[in-house]
Amino acid sequence: MPAAVQHPVMHSPLLIAAVALLAALPGRADVLESPAYRTQLLELYTSEGCSSCPPADRWLSELVASPQLWCEVAPVAFHVDYWDYIGWRDRFASATFSERQRNYSREGAISSVYTPGFVFGGREWRGWFDGERELVTKGTPAPVALQLEFADAEGALRVAGEAGHYVAYVAWLGFDQSTAVKRGENRGDTLRHDFVVLHLEEIVLQPSDGALLGKFQAPPELAASDRYAVAAWASAPGSLQPLQSVGGWLGPQGALLPRDGC
Repeated sequence: MPAAVQHPVMHSPLLIAAVALLAALPGRADVLESPAYRTQLLELYTSEGCSSCPPADRWLSELVASPQLWCEVAPVAFHVDYWDYIGWRDRFASATFSERQRNYSREGAISSVYTPGFVFGGREWRGWFDGERELVTKGTPAPVALQLEFADAEGALRVAGEAGHYVAYVAWLGFDQSTAVKRGENRGDTLRHDFVVLHLEEIVLQPSDGALLGKFQAPPELAASDRYAVAAWASAPGSLQPLQSVGGWLGPQGALLPRDGC
C-alpha cells in the first residue's frame, strides 16, 4: 500500500490568489477544494479481455485505503474496447476511453497504446511494471485551483487560474464491481474492479465571478455499485495533461462526503 508522503507546500502568488478567490465564492458543506499542490490524476487503461490486466486492477484497488487518496492522487480506471473482439465484451468499456488513450499517444505522452497502461500526471508511468508500488508525488504548486460541489444530483465545478480558458472533466467512479468472465483470455475468472469510470463528461466552462464555472448533473443511469466517488480535473486547451484534479466519495444520498483536509 502506498505510504503517505509529506511535502513542503510552495505558494505562488497566482495560486494564493486563485485559492482565495474560490474560498470567497458561495459554497456549502458538500464542497471539495483542491490543495495548493498538484493532486496527480492516475489513469489506468485496462480491459476485462486482457489477461495481464487483473494484477494492475488489484493494485489500483489498494489505493482505496491509501492515505494519499484524493489529496495526492486521484485514481481512475478507463476500460477500453479494443480487446472486445477477442471473445469477451467488457461491460465497462467505451470507445471514448480508447480514443483518450490514443490521443495521449498522438500527443507523445505515452509510447504506444496497450493494456494495462498507466498515465500519471499526464505522462506514461511504467513504474508498476518495474515493481514500484509506491506513487511518488512531488508536491509541486498547482497552476489552477478547483472547487467541486455536488448535491441533489446537481453539481458545479469552478476553475481559477491565470489562463483564460481550460478544458474540464468530471468522472463518476464505481467500486466493488464484480464480473464473472465466461469467454476470452480471462475465461473462468471472476474479476473485481474499483475506481471504474462509469461516466465521463466534458464540462463547458463559462466566466463567473472572476473564475470559470461549469455545471453538470448526475447521469441518469449508472452501473449498480455499492460505493461511488466523483473525480474532476482541468487541462489546458489542446492538451490532455491534467493541471489539477480533485475528488471524493459520494454518500448514499448522492452528496459529497466530508474529506479530511489535504
